[in-house]
Amino acid sequence: MRMAMIGLGKMGGNMVRRLRRGGIEVVGYDRANEVVSLLAKEAGMLTASSVEDAVAKLSTPRILWLMLPSGEPTEQQIRALAPLLGKGDIIVDGGNSNYHDSQRRGAWLAEQGIGFMDSGTSGGVWGLDNGYCLMVGASTDVAGIMTPILQALAPAADRGWAHVGPVGSGHFSKMVHNGIEYGMMQSLA
Repeated sequence: MRMAMIGLGKMGGNMVRRLRRGGIEVVGYDRANEVVSLLAKEAGMLTASSVEDAVAKLSTPRILWLMLPSGEPTEQQIRALAPLLGKGDIIVDGGNSNYHDSQRRGAWLAEQGIGFMDSGTSGGVWGLDNGYCLMVGASTDVAGIMTPILQALAPAADRGWAHVGPVGSGHFSKMVHNGIEYGMMQSLA
């Protein structure tokens, strides 16, 4: 299985490392060329010189996971990707997007036959060793295609990840998760 990771910061880069350990081929792109080179050498990631190059290195269904800042950076990247993709391809937003934005993006992509998954992604820099907690919203078909990737990222194939409902529900669940987590941290402080 091969996918692309767009955005190779702390979490995106460590997710690539974990995916490679799990046997998933990853094509990676980031504006910082040195990060791309490092992950290629260290984890065996396939490099892309642009988002277009990453798309060209994938076979159908093409899967592109975005680990970008929420808001305009994610919006712009999804808008730029859509014309490059076709029916059955999948975009995953693994950032902390507002679930209303995820619902809107998912509906817009569905009109074009492109699948969408919103993934509330928790684990921070510890996710590499401990696995990521993934709360995903998607159609049943998209979730089925994504299962091997989710299992490779999670602490184990049977735990640490859940398809929690339709598009938007992954980021909604992450919002609730963050509210609880931050409340607990504040009470401890």
